[in-house]
Amino acid sequence: MLVEQRQELLLRELRASGAVRVAELAARFGVSAGTIRRDLAELAELGQLTKVRGGAIPVGRRGEQGGEPPPDAPPPLAHPTAPTPEREPPSAGRTIGLLVPSATYYYPSVVAGVRTVANRRNTRIVIGLSQHDTPRDNQQIEELCAAGASGLLIATAGGHHLPVPTLEALRATGLPFVLLERRPEDPYEACEFVVSDHRLGAFNALRQLRGLGHESVGLYLNHTPTAPLILDGYRHAVERLGLDATAPVVHGRRPAPDAQGAGQEYDRFVEGLLASGARAALVHSDYDAIELLQRLRSRGLRTPDDMALIAYDDEIASLAEVPLTAVAPAKRLLGEVAAGLLLDRVDAGPEADAMATRHVVLHPHLTVRDSCGGKGS
Repeated sequence: MLVEQRQELLLRELRASGAVRVAELAARFGVSAGTIRRDLAELAELGQLTKVRGGAIPVGRRGEQGGEPPPDAPPPLAHPTAPTPEREPPSAGRTIGLLVPSATYYYPSVVAGVRTVANRRNTRIVIGLSQHDTPRDNQQIEELCAAGASGLLIATAGGHHLPVPTLEALRATGLPFVLLERRPEDPYEACEFVVSDHRLGAFNALRQLRGLGHESVGLYLNHTPTAPLILDGYRHAVERLGLDATAPVVHGRRPAPDAQGAGQEYDRFVEGLLASGARAALVHSDYDAIELLQRLRSRGLRTPDDMALIAYDDEIASLAEVPLTAVAPAKRLLGEVAAGLLLDRVDAGPEADAMATRHVVLHPHLTVRDSCGGKGS
């Protein structure tokens, strides 16, 4: 069962019963209690439920059972197709429509950043999901508009560059919008966006490994919108740092590391590293890096002594058996900056047309842990 499937079943159980317990869910789904706790934490971050000791309850129930939420609690997220709970509207009457392609990986931190600014500026958030495997970008944009959005924050399910039809659909709404981790295909389009410099993130990872004495560094890529940018940064680093250009580069064909056929890709990459003499690798994503760490161990290879690894994303890299050095995009800050840009335009009203178009590029941070053999930075 994929993470998204398990979490959807978890939410269905919560809606049906009014409360769920960690131990019962772990037994039902055949996973560890820690896995369920992570699911609850991610769903709570998205405003889908409220965590309590030993389990979870629906959003808003804690106050009904005695005790109001703290005054600085972020406003709840709502799905555009779900009924809006009865509550006092924000005094400014503003609503952010937020579209993200995932509720379980990478984007929960972005959403948390958006919530921080929305809370500070008394703004409601309505969220739409457009999964990578079943994209529904334009449909979700329409539903966010129908839900009363005053402006839109958009991370589509496709690649890094926003397709022209989607850009046209956004402009047809007449609402201000800001892109998250996406750019227009045409670099001269007057369109605001906030992105991470993933090319720089990959370059800095290889520079770290080169500084530790590695002259050959492999690359494993999962199939995500980030992957082509990481590949560009990797190739530039290989050329500029004088690294071995024959080190293996493997493009994982499936988006989920536990999907059928993923194991063969990992084994092919490990064999390529050993055959080429490479003793270091950059791996996108954290899930793939953890799987490779385990496969190396099964061959009697130690990390970092026999093979140094750096993960890309830093979502769960610190939880690996050997804590993974990782490139950490500033995901929460990205959400905060994008929400601020959007609300600036919403608040400006008709005067927004006179505002300069802003492009914000955030530099990822390299968090050094045990897996590459270097000292923390």
